[in-house]
Amino acid sequence: MTGRWQVQQAKYTGNCEKLVCEVTATGKFEPNSRLAGRRNKPASVGIERQVIMKDWLRQQLKGAIVSKPGVQTRRWLGLAGSPVANHEIDSIPVAGDVVVYFSDLVNKSYQLEQWLPTLERLHETHRVVLVFRKVPTLRHFRKLTKLPKIFVRRLEDLVSLYAANDFRLCLYVNNGVANFQSLSVPNLVHVHINHGESDKLSMVSNQAKAYDRTFVAGPAAVERHKAVLSDFDMNKLISVGRPQLDSQFVSTLPQFPGRTIMYAPTWEGENEANNYTSMDLFGLNIIESLVAIPNTRVIYKPHPRIATSNTAAIASAHTSICELLERANAVGAQHEVIETGNILDIFEDVDALVTDVSSVGLDYLYLHPENPLILTDRRDNIDKLHRDVPVSRACPVISESSRESTLGRMPELLATTHAQERKELRDFYFGTKGRGASTHAFISAVDALIEQRATELRAKKHNAEATVPLRIV
Repeated sequence: MTGRWQVQQAKYTGNCEKLVCEVTATGKFEPNSRLAGRRNKPASVGIERQVIMKDWLRQQLKGAIVSKPGVQTRRWLGLAGSPVANHEIDSIPVAGDVVVYFSDLVNKSYQLEQWLPTLERLHETHRVVLVFRKVPTLRHFRKLTKLPKIFVRRLEDLVSLYAANDFRLCLYVNNGVANFQSLSVPNLVHVHINHGESDKLSMVSNQAKAYDRTFVAGPAAVERHKAVLSDFDMNKLISVGRPQLDSQFVSTLPQFPGRTIMYAPTWEGENEANNYTSMDLFGLNIIESLVAIPNTRVIYKPHPRIATSNTAAIASAHTSICELLERANAVGAQHEVIETGNILDIFEDVDALVTDVSSVGLDYLYLHPENPLILTDRRDNIDKLHRDVPVSRACPVISESSRESTLGRMPELLATTHAQERKELRDFYFGTKGRGASTHAFISAVDALIEQRATELRAKKHNAEATVPLRIV
């Protein structure tokens, strides 16, 4: 039995031509002279053509087999084997008390990176293990911390890892979908700690109900949960401040005799409801207005995901800003484009900040409440902004309707600090804890939850052993 195909894009002496071929009953791939006709080519040319066509077809078939539709088809036909893991886990003890679960790719690693100093402090009293579901992410963190790490690909292996060890508590820095695989294990205390404090809509999710506890920064986060969620147990919230801001940050910029102003836009979010970026609307205009201020160094520090954005307007604005600053530097300016690095270190040299609704502005508020802060509002609704983003009440705001008036008065706006109002808002967002106290509150909360769960499990075990089974007479 033979099968016939018309194969496009077969190379022959550097040109593409249509070949009509057949596969014989022996599985050989040969030109069909009856269909394609002979062109009086030498035998060696025919053999060369066969080799080229075999290689091409092999590549196409291999690509089809490993593609997503190909894998799904094999599974539907019952031809797929078991998923391949890098290793099997079976009764291998892993020393640890606290699991930090992170299932995402490297492009979201910033969510965990900011917690590393706090987790290293926690590791001094409770053994911490970082659990990853992606090998490249584990390898990325290998360069950043000495904390123990393990990669677990399959759900089966994750459950086995938890069952074979005496982990007490699990921390989550985001609401990744794969978190629910870890949440299926009942004995652990599951605690959501997020990766920042901001007024973004994404800061409050109905997924909070899935965790045993949620650590928040302060009163603002409590009010946010109360306003957004229904049927939520507010006792699940524990205020610990912002431990990530307790570290000592070191200046990283060259000395500059004038004023340093940073523009730090956020990214466009997963959807329009979570889109707070100013890049596509005002980004280039903001940089142009800052560059025009005499004796000023501009620092452009975009969110890590802006440089790789697939949104045309944002990618274009990013390129234009970089080119503008490069041209200015070519004639003697000292502006900086910083796409990587710890923004909290850079804050040490920043005299004023222009940013969007995000954790960046609130971190700057906490660390430098005396310095000017300017926010943007892409929705051009100042009443809603003041209601949803309390810090905006003590800041100048750049929006579509205020664009000309604010950008034209940047030096004047940067001279207006609203320092006292921002100090009060700092307490509203982060509580009254001083530097260093948040880390202590975080570790104390972990201590208490571990002890509380251990007491509950001991009580359950005691009750189970004390229960006398009913005897039916």
